[in-house]
Amino acid sequence: MLKHRGFPGRLTGTDFQFTLRRANPKGVTPLVERERYRDRRPADKRADAGFMAALWTHFGDQPFERGNLDAGRLSWLFGREVLPAEEPFDPESYDALLVIDEEAARRSFPEIFEDGR
Repeated sequence: MLKHRGFPGRLTGTDFQFTLRRANPKGVTPLVERERYRDRRPADKRADAGFMAALWTHFGDQPFERGNLDAGRLSWLFGREVLPAEEPFDPESYDALLVIDEEAARRSFPEIFEDGR
C-alpha cells in the first residue's frame, strides 16, 4: 500500500480521517458511491470540502493511486468528483488508479478553487 507522504492525515481540529496508517489485515475496504443528501451535517460537508482540497492540492488533475487514502472518505466523492482512471477498475485494490473530475469538483466545491487554480 502506497503511503502518500505529505497528505494530511485528518481534517484539522476534527476526528475526520483522511488516511490510513496501515493496510487492513481483513481485506481492502471497497470504494462505493455514497449518496450525499442535502441535509448532511455541516461538519460532514466541511470534511468533504477539506478532503477534496487536499486531493486537489496533492494530485491536481493527474491520476493517483488509492494507496492509504481512507475508503470511507473517498466513497463520499467517488463516482462524482473522483473517478476511476483505469479499466477495468478494482474498487478493492490499494493500487487502483483514480483521477479528479475537475469540472465536477469545481461545481461541488467552488470554494476550494476560488484562488484561480
